Amino acid sequence: MRRSLTALSALLLLAAPAFAEDVSNLNPGITTSEILATAPVHWVSVDQIAASLEGQPPMAVGFDVDDTVLFSSPCFYYGKMKYSPTSEDYLKMDAFWTDIHTNNCDQYSIPKDVARKLIDMHTARGDDIYFITGRTRGSGGETLTAAIKKAFDIEKMNDVVFTASSENKVEFLKDHKLKIYYGDADSDMKAAIAADIRPIRVMRAQNSTYKPEPKNGKFGEEVIVDSTN
Repeated sequence: MRRSLTALSALLLLAAPAFAEDVSNLNPGITTSEILATAPVHWVSVDQIAASLEGQPPMAVGFDVDDTVLFSSPCFYYGKMKYSPTSEDYLKMDAFWTDIHTNNCDQYSIPKDVARKLIDMHTARGDDIYFITGRTRGSGGETLTAAIKKAFDIEKMNDVVFTASSENKVEFLKDHKLKIYYGDADSDMKAAIAADIRPIRVMRAQNSTYKPEPKNGKFGEEVIVDSTN
């Protein structure tokens, strides 16, 4: 027994330096200063948003579509590979927009969990919900309204609003007297601020094809925790 223990000890001693080096590489650690250097962001939960609306009458609220309520990167990746693999030119092509809308590409878009929670909350309040996208409608009509209605099980729904520009989006927010606008992009937050309404950021998934990633909270807006999915 003593001889076996001696042999085992020798093996452990030989293995120790390599094991210690691997642990060091896998666990670089973080200093307290690095933790405290995290940017100040106004984090909120869906429950906190709901609480902030208690006692207020039904209102009109808006949602951006791509990366806010739908993870639609599969549609955009498909379009890029088909129409302009080496550039973003496909986004300016009527053929692309007509293709994804008339062929219902959004049946392959994944509904975001955070959007479901928000839509359910606003529906329960009796709020009027608008889905407002910067997409181009395309000359062949659209199936996005039906896709969102089905994905989130919405009984009565306003048709999706296609603005195709930030200026048109601001105009719509003002004209329809929206009180809150949810979006993932900096342009969504800017539009809400320009319309003098409450901007709330939904975080974009890291594997979204829409790059670069935005700076969440850069305008002082509320950012919903755990909202990438």
